[in-house]
Amino acid sequence: MRDSIGYDPDSANKINVFLPSYFCFKNRLFTNMIIFPNAKINLGLNVINRRHDGYHNIETVLYPVRIQDALEIIEADQLLFTSSGINIPGNPAENLCLKAWHLISEDLNLPKVHIHLHKQIPIGAGLGGGSSDGAFCIRLLNEKFNLSLTVEQMEDYARRLGSDCAFFIKNQPVIATGKGDEFETINLSLEKYFVVLLMPSVHVNTAEAYRSIQPQVSDCVQKDLPDLPVEVWKEVLVNDFEVPIFKSHPVIGELKNVLYEKGALYASMSGSGASVYGIFKDKIRMPDLERENLIFYGI
Repeated sequence: MRDSIGYDPDSANKINVFLPSYFCFKNRLFTNMIIFPNAKINLGLNVINRRHDGYHNIETVLYPVRIQDALEIIEADQLLFTSSGINIPGNPAENLCLKAWHLISEDLNLPKVHIHLHKQIPIGAGLGGGSSDGAFCIRLLNEKFNLSLTVEQMEDYARRLGSDCAFFIKNQPVIATGKGDEFETINLSLEKYFVVLLMPSVHVNTAEAYRSIQPQVSDCVQKDLPDLPVEVWKEVLVNDFEVPIFKSHPVIGELKNVLYEKGALYASMSGSGASVYGIFKDKIRMPDLERENLIFYGI
C-alpha cells in the first residue's frame, strides 16, 4: 500500500515529507497553510514548430501524478522564500513561488509572507515540478487571503509564470497545445494501472533539449488515447525528445528498455527528461535498480 504522496513505504528511496514544517515547529505557529504541489508526466510529446516569441508549439497529454513537494505560506514582516529537501539551483529570488506572489500583489496588494518549499520532485526530470510549485502558490495565496480568484484568473496568472504552469491550476488530464498552455479536457485515467517512475542521476536542461530537436508536424493521436488499449500506445505515441536525449544520455534510453523488459505495457521519457516511467498491469518492485536510480512506485 502506497502512502499519500505516491511513494511506496517499503522502498529504499522513500523520502519523508514534513508536516507540519520545520518552520512551524520552530516557531510554534499553527496558522500556516500547507499545500502539496504534484508532478506530471507526458503521454507523447510532439514539437510542431518554433513560434515567433521563441517558444515552440507542442501537442501532448499532461497527466498529474502523485509525486509531491510541500509548500507552506505564513504571514511575515518581510517577504521571504526558503527551501529544504532537494537543493534548488539558481537565485532563490527567481523562484516561481516568489514570482507568483509578485504577480498577484501587483494587482491585489498582498501582505508579505514567508514561503517555504520542501522540494521532493526531482529537478531536470521533465516532471514540471517548478511549474507546479508556482501554480500551487497561486492557489494557496488565493485560498489563504480569500482573494476569490476564478479558475480562469488563476490560469492567467500561471500562464505568465511559465508554459505549463496553468495546467496545475485544474490539475486534471488534458491535451495541451500551443506553448503547452492551451487545454482540452481528456477523459483518461491510469488508476487501475501501476505506474513506476525512474530518475537516474542525470539532469537534462530543457532549453538545451529544445535546441537538439528538429520540429516537425506529426500525426496527433492524443485525442484517441482513451479508446486505445495501453498496450498499443507504444505503437502510436512518440516523444520527440527521446532520440536526441537518448543519444546524449544513453542511460535514459537504457532505462526505458529495462521497463519494457520488466513487463511495462507502455514506457516513455517524461517531457524532455531525464525521468522515464512505465505503466504496468500489476504491482512490481525493482530492487536491482534502486541503487543507481531514484524510484517512485505507484504514482
